[in-house]
Amino acid sequence: LPPPHPSAIFPSFSLFTMKFASVILATFAGVACAFAPSTPAFSRSSALYSAVEDEVSTGPVAAGSIDRSLSGTDSSLSYDAFDPTSGDSPALKRNNADEVWVSQRARPRRNRKSAAVRGMVRENIVTPANFIYPLFIHEEDFNTEIPSMPGCERHSLPNMLKEVGEAYDLGVKTFVLFPKVPDELKTNLGVEAYNPDGIVHRAIRMIKEAYPDSVVCTDVALDPYSDQGHDGVVEDGKILNDVTINQLCKQAVSQARAGADVVAPSDMMDGRVGAIRDALDAEGFTDVSILAYTAKYASAYYGPFRDALDSHPGFGDKKTYQQDPANGREALIEAALDAAEGADMLMVKPGMPYLDVIRRLKDATPLPVAAYHVSGEYAMIKAACEKGWLEEKDVVLETLTCFKRAGADIILTYYAKQAAQWMKDDGLY
Repeated sequence: LPPPHPSAIFPSFSLFTMKFASVILATFAGVACAFAPSTPAFSRSSALYSAVEDEVSTGPVAAGSIDRSLSGTDSSLSYDAFDPTSGDSPALKRNNADEVWVSQRARPRRNRKSAAVRGMVRENIVTPANFIYPLFIHEEDFNTEIPSMPGCERHSLPNMLKEVGEAYDLGVKTFVLFPKVPDELKTNLGVEAYNPDGIVHRAIRMIKEAYPDSVVCTDVALDPYSDQGHDGVVEDGKILNDVTINQLCKQAVSQARAGADVVAPSDMMDGRVGAIRDALDAEGFTDVSILAYTAKYASAYYGPFRDALDSHPGFGDKKTYQQDPANGREALIEAALDAAEGADMLMVKPGMPYLDVIRRLKDATPLPVAAYHVSGEYAMIKAACEKGWLEEKDVVLETLTCFKRAGADIILTYYAKQAAQWMKDDGLY
């Protein structure tokens, strides 16, 4: 049977309909595949394209050969050893050459027997084109290290442009900007968010002028600009949904005017995708895409990011608008709404602890799915590698491949430039 037409996926917003649509789509879903180059030049040592092999395949080759009949192997023992090939119900048989033999036609290891075969049948391949590179920016004329995110910095605008250029040359073409805003510019209404001469707007113009074929994404939320440290406007300790959306529409349109290719509302207010889509269209920005933070969870993994932007909540937490980490099906509600409201891409955040949610969305929507490899995940890998407990290159490239295998088409990762360099070193492109 042909798969259902996308218009049949979300006919209503009832939970029953969404469950039914998800089940139908999952029935037809195949394994997400990517294609290797026709003449791969992958080195045997490639961390991305060679699975970690066992000691037998990577260790020294023993002198001589094994007598595969194993006849007389245990004859010198002082006790009787079990023989799996003997008795009325032997576990193993013997083939025509009298070698021990498991009578099994299907042997999955045949598709793993060499690097060339593994490369030929590999289901998922990550390339730099899949990455969005998050960049922290500030108004200073120097870079500042972020202690909880080793290797990441708050960039001055000139250095941001240098970083963009280096990543661009490695095949990373898409960037998302996150500003650290001076405290004196922060207000409850987040007015600085739509200042046409604000730091994000100037950064957009700089990147598009220097790299016109790049894709510049912008974060649509008030928390970097809020004196309350929340994603929305606060009144008596409550986040005002509709008032916040009014401000987000101003922010998104101002970013589009500056040259943004994609706006990414991360606020999790109800109805904001539709309002932003209408605002953009009304101003003639029908080509500006919306990457919706569809399933953004109230996670404990965001701490280092908030250090980078100095945007920790001024009070309480964000559980009244971000999703409960215990809920998976709820993401389908958000996906149905965002798709109906005009989102072009759907995101899951965080990434690694939520691979199941990525898979749910992949099975439930024809839209591209993004995963955010968030700051806490990045920091954990960095910490373990600094201790010598993990090999950084191997674990990072495996992690990024896991996102792709789970169903992510797009990966936001602070490792974008470094991973692209590793891929180049391994001969991917």
